[in-house]
Parts: sequence; C-alpha cells; structure tokens
Amino acid sequence: KMKFVTSSLQFCHHSNFLKFNQNIILPSCLFVVFLGPPHLFRLAGKCFSFVESTYKYEFCPFHNVTQHEQTFRWNAYSGILGIWHEWEIDNNTFLGMWMREGDSCETKSRQTKVHLVCGKSNKLAYVSEPSTCVYFLTFETPLVCHPHSLLVYPTLSEALQRKWDEAEQLLYDELITQQGYKKILKEIFEEAGLLKATEEKEVEKRNKKISLEFETVEKCSKEYKQLSKEIEKLKDLLSQHGIAYKGNSGE
Repeated sequence: KMKFVTSSLQFCHHSNFLKFNQNIILPSCLFVVFLGPPHLFRLAGKCFSFVESTYKYEFCPFHNVTQHEQTFRWNAYSGILGIWHEWEIDNNTFLGMWMREGDSCETKSRQTKVHLVCGKSNKLAYVSEPSTCVYFLTFETPLVCHPHSLLVYPTLSEALQRKWDEAEQLLYDELITQQGYKKILKEIFEEAGLLKATEEKEVEKRNKKISLEFETVEKCSKEYKQLSKEIEKLKDLLSQHGIAYKGNSGE
C-alpha cells in the first residue's frame, strides 16, 4: 500500500526531491503554508478514492494523486500521478488544481488536472486520461457551490489587491494592452504563490534579491571583505594541492 505525503503543502519537483523507501513516499523538500481559498483548507489532510475498472485512484487535495492497480500480478502498478503544484486561474476564478511532477512516463512526468465542481458531498467523481500520462479528475464538493467561493481577488494580500486595482485602471485608461494586463495578473498570482514561476523567473528573483543587498556602500564593502577572505582560503587550498590557477586583483 502506498501512503500519501503527509507533510504540509509543497511546491517541489517530485523527480528531484522525493525518494522511495519501501512502501512509503518520503518528502525531502521545503514546504509552504496553504495558499488559495481559505475555506478549501478543510480538504487538506484528507483523501478521496475512485475505482475505475482495475484501478483505484486516490486524490489527496494539496498533496498528491496516486493510482493503484487492483490486481494480483506481481508487478501491479502503484505510483504517483502528480504532486500538488499550482492553481489554474482564469477570469479571476480558481478553475482547478494542477498536480505535476509525478512518476516518469516515457520522456516526461505524469501530471493531473483536478477540476472542482459543486456537489452535495466531497467526492472524487470522475477520472480520465485524455492524453498519454496526462490525467483529468473531477472533484465534487459543497465548498465551491457559492458563486464567489472560487474568486481569486479576495485571497490576495492588500498590497497585491492594490497592484491589481492599478492594473485595472491602466487597462481602463488604455495605457496598457490586454496582453500587458494579463502579464501583470500572472506576476501577481506568482507573487502570491498561486502559480509556480518558471525557473528563469526564479533565477531573476534571486539575482534581484542579491542586487538589493548592495543598495548601500557599507553593505557592498562588508560583502566584498567577506568574499575576499573566501578567495584567499581558496587560493591557499589550491596551493596546498599544487593546483595552478590564474587570477588578478581585479577579479
């Protein structure tokens, strides 16, 4: 039997950060707090099953989706179809959850989109595989029956709401295009943690953070002295091992 990831909600790559230990999936990455409509937090820590033909699917909101082959074959499949990754958002509305970076499948990883619909009870109602290794789940819950239950704007911080309001005004004044407006919204959602930024953007954020550290001469001088000490240590280490190196005072 495969156990679902029981730690807090995560944004990490399964292929790089999850490892198998017998029948238990062990998370070994950093976790973040719940992000999204607050009332949906009630679903965290729970799992819902659905049996289709010889397969049992298990959906654990904000954790993962697993598939278990119900057979006595010695090599019956039991694995991960996706790890909680991000929301799908359109027109100020949470449309569903994307569970990505599941088990490897040919040249890519399995992934699952979970569509949230109104229902009388919390239930995994439908599972399909519209394309190879890409799955589609329909999850029914009374938590999304209210017409405003999946609005994005109320879940944002005041600062991000103001940023959204400013973008609306710019669009109204025709100072930005519809494409520019959508780009700003995407940045807002990424900053809020609702969407996962691309690796390029993550690098850009880190570089921006580093540049902010040198806003003053004092900070720059302090960092320069620290780096100089590290360079001297590296030079000594290279000399001890007889490794030639090139360098100058400018470097």
